[in-house]
Amino acid sequence: MTKDLFEDIIKKIESYDVIIIHRHVRPDPDAIGSQGGLAEMIRCGFPQKTVYTVGEVPDSLSFLGVRKDEITRAHFQQALVIVLDTANQPRIDDQRYSLAESIIKIDHHPDNDQYGDISWVEDTASSTSEMIVSLSEASNGKLPLNEKSASLLYSGIVGDTGRFLYDATKECTFLAAAKLVATGANIAKIGRELDQIPLNVSRLMGWAYEHLDITPEGLGTITLTDSIFRRFKVSEDETSQVVPMIGRIDSIRVWVVFVDQRDGTYRCRIRSKGVVINKIAEKYNGGGHLLASGAKVDTSEERKGLVTDLLELLKQHPDRG
Repeated sequence: MTKDLFEDIIKKIESYDVIIIHRHVRPDPDAIGSQGGLAEMIRCGFPQKTVYTVGEVPDSLSFLGVRKDEITRAHFQQALVIVLDTANQPRIDDQRYSLAESIIKIDHHPDNDQYGDISWVEDTASSTSEMIVSLSEASNGKLPLNEKSASLLYSGIVGDTGRFLYDATKECTFLAAAKLVATGANIAKIGRELDQIPLNVSRLMGWAYEHLDITPEGLGTITLTDSIFRRFKVSEDETSQVVPMIGRIDSIRVWVVFVDQRDGTYRCRIRSKGVVINKIAEKYNGGGHLLASGAKVDTSEERKGLVTDLLELLKQHPDRG
């Protein structure tokens, strides 16, 4: 990121009395952590400003302490909106963001949907939370870190790097994490909270391991239907905890979790250990990172097509992942 872009973002924040921070629907630790972390930084550096955080917060991430502020359409008038960790506008939680006087986009996903008066996108960054640490460092003390913001941003980095195991983890990621630890991030508490699994979800994981299909090429697939949700008493959001566990199987190179939707379509969570899969995800109404993407299929034929395309990809790259 250039110095001028940092300065533009900070000047924009300085020029508004009301700031509303959004992120994507179905939030993960990076979405909530970057949102809450930036909000705390602004409140600490500019205590006279009013900062709101909006969007639904799942029970599994309530320990982070970021609340959903109840605001009206009138709050958006003459307000600055900052949208974090959201590549595409339809995925922004609370679509009233467009009512704002000015919009800033800060994200680490591929920039396939360019929006905002200011857009800062770094698709090589490990997380949006790491980017927010960089913003603090460039602010010359105007957006300072404290123990609360450090813990939130550390949670986001840990969540999106899979505890520093994913390929996007770089030297700068560890340096950012070290700065947050030095500022007071409670890494032991964060680690325990992020590692917690409800009993019903752990039972779902056992069922998923038992019913997982694995091809000779290393493609793993599992389908979670509405009947499975009811059987294990899990929500769709809770099923996301199954996804990383499948990747721990040594014979799997790419895997897809098909999640049944009420309209008869399937949400597809696609992951890879080395083969780039986001272009295939884009073919099926989705996209994302090189090794972690999402898609949506409307019919059984599309679902078969996705599986076929992933199998062909694995055959083309037998030594990757």
